[in-house]
Amino acid sequence: MVTASAMPEQNRSAPDDDDGEQATLDLLASGELEVEGRLVDASNATLYCTIKPGPGGAGSPSPGGSGGAGSPPRSRGGLGGIVPPRERGLGGIVPPDYTVACVYKPIAGERPLWDFPGGTLAGREVAAYVVSRASGWDVVPPTVMRDGPFGPGMCQLWIDHDTSVDLIALSRRSDHAGLRDMAVFDAVVNNADRKIGHLLPVADGHLYGCDHGVCFAEDYKLRTVLWQWRGKTLPRRSVEALRRLNAQLTDGGLEAELSSLLSASEIAATKVRIETLLKHRVHPYPPADWPAVPWPPV
Repeated sequence: MVTASAMPEQNRSAPDDDDGEQATLDLLASGELEVEGRLVDASNATLYCTIKPGPGGAGSPSPGGSGGAGSPPRSRGGLGGIVPPRERGLGGIVPPDYTVACVYKPIAGERPLWDFPGGTLAGREVAAYVVSRASGWDVVPPTVMRDGPFGPGMCQLWIDHDTSVDLIALSRRSDHAGLRDMAVFDAVVNNADRKIGHLLPVADGHLYGCDHGVCFAEDYKLRTVLWQWRGKTLPRRSVEALRRLNAQLTDGGLEAELSSLLSASEIAATKVRIETLLKHRVHPYPPADWPAVPWPPV
């Protein structure tokens, strides 16, 4: 029986201000990356790092930088001196002594998968952030593709989650708007691995998710612990977010941003999923020929 308290309802739905978000992306893309250790429970090479402004400042993105988090360890306690992401207030200027924690997943450390092309998982993590930001859901931490000590890979802002939240209780809620946003987001990106441990609630009530490397498959592979809304009508906020995504894909801007991260057929399949959700306006049902829940679910 679950006895701990579930997560409180999130008290805001808007993403951080654009200047702060862009400053974070610039820092992740061009800052000095230092590896502190490895998250040994992750299936792919997942490195815990700190990052600070480089000699040129965080406002000068490195070539190839584009706007992911690895599997979190059991404890997500923060490092001393590292400003929590929701309180970072970076604006357009990052102090030279400013340091944040991040996760770096080099492409060279990806384990081959039978159903995803080799060397594509980092790009899928970045693509998940791009979709999250474009929709306004803000469920994926700021993520970029950059070069690092072990070659190109994805770099994602570390999220110190609220350890007082019972994640199992949270995952079972049907009255949490942020969790429902995540369920719709997962349907859009075709997330094949939404586990309970990939939920990252923070102290202000906002909910992030991590580990989006196995998303955007062309075939229906949705595998998640968030099936409590299956077949239910989508809330208005979800429909509005889907319309934003559809409009941005139609005008070509979002497609251009995703084109370096996903194949043309994967982008086309994403558009079809968005259009299907808008047409029927219901949460999808579990697939009949694919495991509906990841294992282990936590």
